[in-house]
This record gives sequence, C-alpha cells and structure tokens, in this order.
Amino acid sequence: MSVTIRIIPCLDVRGGRVVKGINFEDIVDAGDPAEAAQRYDEEGADEICMLDIDASYEARSTTLETVEKIANQVFIPFTVGGGIKTVNDVEVLLKSGADKVSINTSAIINPNLIKEASKEFGSQCIVVAIDAKFNGENWSVYTHGGKNKTDLDALSWSKEVEQLGAGEILMTSMDKDGTKSGFDNNLNSSLAENLNIPLIASGGAGSINHLVDAVKLGKADAVLAASIFHYKEITISKVKDSLKKEGLSVRL
Repeated sequence: MSVTIRIIPCLDVRGGRVVKGINFEDIVDAGDPAEAAQRYDEEGADEICMLDIDASYEARSTTLETVEKIANQVFIPFTVGGGIKTVNDVEVLLKSGADKVSINTSAIINPNLIKEASKEFGSQCIVVAIDAKFNGENWSVYTHGGKNKTDLDALSWSKEVEQLGAGEILMTSMDKDGTKSGFDNNLNSSLAENLNIPLIASGGAGSINHLVDAVKLGKADAVLAASIFHYKEITISKVKDSLKKEGLSVRL
C-alpha cells in the first residue's frame, strides 16, 4: 500500500505575525497566523506547521496565545516548534492545542529530550527538525534558526534521532530555503533511503513541479512549503491534483 503524501503549509511566526525570508534572512511580513491556518485548513491542507523562528535564538518560549488561536481555527494535525527545551515545554504546547511538537536546537544540545518526550507522549507527536547546508562534501547541521554551525552531519544525525524515538524528521535545506528553486532532492533522497520514519521535505518550493519532484526524486513522505501558499501563487488542491496524476496517493 502506497503512502499518502501530505501537503503541509508552514507558518514561520515572529512577534505574532507570519513572516517569510530567503536563506533564513531578509524577513518580510506575510499575515496573521490564525487567519492563514484557517484558510489552509479550508483549502485542503493535510497538516499545519507553525515555527516560532526566533524562539530558540532569543531563548523564549513559543507564544502560547498564537498556538491557542491557531488550534481553535483548524481541524487537521497541527505541529508547533520553537524554543522547546524540556518535556514540560512539550506538555504545555500539547495542552495548548498542538498535536505534535517540532524540536530542533534543543535536540542537539540535549538528545535525551527526544527519548524522554517520545516516551512520555508517544513518538507520533515528536518531530525533529534539522536545518542543513551543503559544505562541499556533505550536509552540515545548524542550530538556533540557522545561525550556528555544528559538527554534525545531517545523515548521521537523522539516523540518531530516529533511534532516540523521533516519529518524523522535518528536513530544511538552508541552501534552498526561500529561493523557490526547488527542493534539495539529493539531500532528501539520501536521508529517505536510510530512514524508517517519515521525512518531511522543506526549503525551496517555487512551483507545483518542485513539490512533485520532492516526492518522486527526493522520496519525501510529506512536503512543506510557505511563500507559494502564503502569496496564493499555487493552491493546495492543484498540488494534490498534480501528485495524483503522477500516480501518487493524496487525501482529496
């Protein structure tokens, strides 16, 4: 039985507003998060992802008020990331309306957080987000919203987080993020071939073909995009129609 491919609009939130940047910089305003989430739900999104993009860097917890507003507007799985440091942080977000949490920087600082959180709440609600950039040989992992380079390699780190209990991996290509030049299918396929948990591809969506290629060439189980949906350049239904024409399973 084929995997049903998921389309996930992403809300990058800063100061209670949706924002969008290029290569993690040049940030511009893109609207109200609760309004955007409601629109995506109505348009047929399979899930919604909200990332508080400054939470880790500025060492503050994700804005619970924004989380609650979005949770009240949507009836599809809702993932929240940003500033999650403890099992208690995970619990607070789940109680505020999140169905899953996305952990990035804190998972690298304290890998045991993945194990503790998945044991407490189930691996199905623990997503580990990885921000990676090609260094000429492999893909280096970055923390704090792409600001700090680590010694970790994306492939080995993704395998480690799977063993620690992560239920999914959200892989963002920093080279491709916001460029609309297509996903890093080399990065994603190399991960997908070595993982037994779902891979969400992120970074680079600029056309319907890019999303189709992320699944066919990049072997992603789900595709995350931001600006093409925010600015209504393409619709979720058109993406799903194209995936279906390629013989891929989608929820219509």
